[in-house]
Amino acid sequence: MSRTRKRYFARLAGRCLILAACGVLCTQYPAAFTVLNGMNFFQTFSPLHLLWVIWVVDMFVQIVPVRNKLPLGSQKLFASRFRPMREKINYDALKTYIVSTTKAAYKVFLLWCAVVAGIGFLYGFGIIDKITLFMVSVFFYVCDLICVLIWCPFRLIMKNRCCTTCRIFNWDHLMMFSPLLFMGGFYAVSLVVLSVAAWLVWELCVMMYPERFWDHSNAALQCAECTDKLCTQYCRKLRPQGDRAGRVAQ
Repeated sequence: MSRTRKRYFARLAGRCLILAACGVLCTQYPAAFTVLNGMNFFQTFSPLHLLWVIWVVDMFVQIVPVRNKLPLGSQKLFASRFRPMREKINYDALKTYIVSTTKAAYKVFLLWCAVVAGIGFLYGFGIIDKITLFMVSVFFYVCDLICVLIWCPFRLIMKNRCCTTCRIFNWDHLMMFSPLLFMGGFYAVSLVVLSVAAWLVWELCVMMYPERFWDHSNAALQCAECTDKLCTQYCRKLRPQGDRAGRVAQ
């Protein structure tokens, strides 16, 4: 197992603990959630402030290049992670690839909008409250790494080989925090705004530098060059024969 995959499993365990801790707060210390209301973020301290800081830092490192800290799938938008192919890039094929993956990406976008609209419907009619909205986002926070490490339902639409080549890798925070749209207050609004900023940076880079997102123009994205080995359940059969033979021999 690669270091990146081990680190991500540790992060998944940490997120599960955060979900459990927030569940305890819901039942034992509901007053901790008053920071979600209006500008209460600046008036009292809550454990939710710590989670807010974690989330803000996570989004910040998606907006700026962080060498050797994040998997290539998340950082491929930056020039520092781009390794041009030796042969000439087929720009017609690149355009076809970007158009097809973008169409698939926005099918996911529409599907997610429907999910969020359903959540908003429940909140609007008083079936769920702000605390439940928050817990839904924390649940999505856990599901994000389940998609990376175990199974991703969006791959059925995207048809991508793995997370490294995924067209929507950095959509994670936008999807996580979209239920908070209905909540209002500084806590929720700040997270939604930052998640939209991270999403916009990603989408602008797809339009401006499409060659960084295709494994036939960016050599770093090819399976043979992969060092992250983050989603091995998808790419195991695509690895070089020598790499597999070496593992069998071991």
